[in-house]
Amino acid sequence: MPEGSADHDAAPPVDTRFNWVGVLTSVVAPTTFVTALLFFLGFAYTDSFYHYFGLDAATLGFSTPDFLVRGSPALFVPVGGLLFGMLLVALGYHLATRRGGSGWVRRVCLVLAVAVVPLLALGFLAGFEAVDLGPDAAPLFIGGALLLALLTRMLFVRTTGSPYPLRGERTAVAVIVAIVVLCCFWAATGYAHTKGTEDARRLGSQLDERPAMIVDTTEPLYVTWPAVREAPLADAGQGQRFHHRYHGFRLLAQSGSRMFLIPRDWTWDTGNVLVLSLDSGVRVAFHPG
Repeated sequence: MPEGSADHDAAPPVDTRFNWVGVLTSVVAPTTFVTALLFFLGFAYTDSFYHYFGLDAATLGFSTPDFLVRGSPALFVPVGGLLFGMLLVALGYHLATRRGGSGWVRRVCLVLAVAVVPLLALGFLAGFEAVDLGPDAAPLFIGGALLLALLTRMLFVRTTGSPYPLRGERTAVAVIVAIVVLCCFWAATGYAHTKGTEDARRLGSQLDERPAMIVDTTEPLYVTWPAVREAPLADAGQGQRFHHRYHGFRLLAQSGSRMFLIPRDWTWDTGNVLVLSLDSGVRVAFHPG
């Protein structure tokens, strides 16, 4: 046998390093995750916002791009918190792999590991409504505890110089990542609901922020709201189709050819929403104030 043939026929060394990107993308693709999260945030925010005025997302008939855009008010806090957490993880990983810092990092990891169990317990208690910690407590505590356990284990192993995760822990890591992703959707959706209701309450007390409208129609609307005034239009000759003019409307939302109008003195106790279809029998004009 020629010299060196045994080395040539030998199997190449196997790379035992764990592919974190592969695990994350196998659970959920990044683009799909971001798009789905934006849609859930937009739907939850929009539904809770207009529910305050007596509407729901199905009645409004918004499209998927509408939900993606309208979810932006509920996006900044969850995404900001996620980015800040990633920054802390990157800093901790750097300290764990730095020479001379492994000793105190291990001690910190042990302290953090002790906090995992009570956080999980509080999360399950909040999920079963045994304790009242707020609407988003269950996903935050459960997801946060599992993520803390995962990061603590990773930093602790990295201080020993070994790759993480160990061979027998890879399935558990994938399951934990999936649960954390689920908790992210759960918590973000709950925050969007709360944010939508709070913004709707603020708008309900400051309706001058919505566009004021003048509505001309060919047929009477038969509205009895005190703030809405009807004025007949004089017949200007042949071809005049509009005979009724209404002042005092505010535009709440528009979806396609439908406008959702409220009176300028709308209140949660007595207010209603008028759905107006834009066709040849309706003419609208906007004005300041």
